[in-house]
Amino acid sequence: MTPAARAAAAIAVLDRVLAGENAEKALTGWGRAARYAGSGDRAAVRDLVFDALRCKRSFAALGGAMSGRGLVLGAARAAGLDPAQWFDGSTHGPAPVADEPGHAPEGAAALDVPDWLLPPLRAALGPDCDAVLAAMRQRAPVVLRVNLGKASPAAARLALGEDGIEAVPHPLALAALEVTGGARRIQASRAYAEGMVELQDAASQAVVEALPLRDGMKVLDLCAGGGGKTLAMAARARITAFAHDIAARRMADLPARAQRAGVKVTLTETPEKTAPYDLILTDVPCSGSGSWRRDPEGKWRLTPARLEELQGLQSQILDRAAAMVAPGGVLAYATCSFLRAENEERISAFLAAHAAWRCTAQHRFTPLQGGDGFFLALLARG
Repeated sequence: MTPAARAAAAIAVLDRVLAGENAEKALTGWGRAARYAGSGDRAAVRDLVFDALRCKRSFAALGGAMSGRGLVLGAARAAGLDPAQWFDGSTHGPAPVADEPGHAPEGAAALDVPDWLLPPLRAALGPDCDAVLAAMRQRAPVVLRVNLGKASPAAARLALGEDGIEAVPHPLALAALEVTGGARRIQASRAYAEGMVELQDAASQAVVEALPLRDGMKVLDLCAGGGGKTLAMAARARITAFAHDIAARRMADLPARAQRAGVKVTLTETPEKTAPYDLILTDVPCSGSGSWRRDPEGKWRLTPARLEELQGLQSQILDRAAAMVAPGGVLAYATCSFLRAENEERISAFLAAHAAWRCTAQHRFTPLQGGDGFFLALLARG
């Protein structure tokens, strides 16, 4: 495919997304119809689509319209490209650019966030706000977690190199490697197949490293999702690991991943039956504002009503978890959110309602450290 044909494909996909279709579904639909597109073409179209979704407001301003064409034209102008390279009027390319003026985005549009979200983001991020939001407009790095039970970071790098994957140590977590080349080869690599490495964001790894895990602990990952943090905890200490998620289908791949990693994880639909636990991790449902680089659609779907609903759910999960913590145990509360309403305010509300508990530590991570945005609070009785 020519650059113009790729631009035309991205325009068609983005129009479907703007009409309400999920981006992954729209890309899959295009891919099935475009049998002629090679893997490089598919990757290029996907990158164009997700770059446009991360920068939807600023690209629309630069391109003069909130449309697939406007977003791709805005992307070309943002990159300093001559639009004629993409909009060439060829058989498979978009029509040439005519009278389609754009303008420089301002305020929340320049930072690519909804207007209503900018004040709470500024309150949470302080003087780092603009820099953090600028980082959120970029692609997230590809980061691996080395399974230290199977390999050292140095050994994992050598194994990855055998399959043409380049990786360097990431400063945010001891077992983190940032992939600098060959990222698309990871899941076909020997290191991945043998459980030496797992894909996991560096800040997510740092959250697990901050947990007071010890050999012999009985640990519950209450909102396990795919189980990335469950596996990371099991790799750090010889624990008895349990995993639960309200949507059990999210954990469907966890048994196979645990077997590959060489650890044991028990999936449970009723965690109360095996309580109490020495440590419970609650990586709660949240706005996802810290992971907008990976899920840019979430940024535009979030509403004030949904944010309020999430806060209620977060408090319910804290209450549920607290009832299952053993005497002397730890309750860890985590979100991939920047917002104080989901972080510090939820902890304050919990402590106000549970006088016997105290917060022993808080950690905040932002993309300025090279990972996603995360918040972690450690809670204990007494």
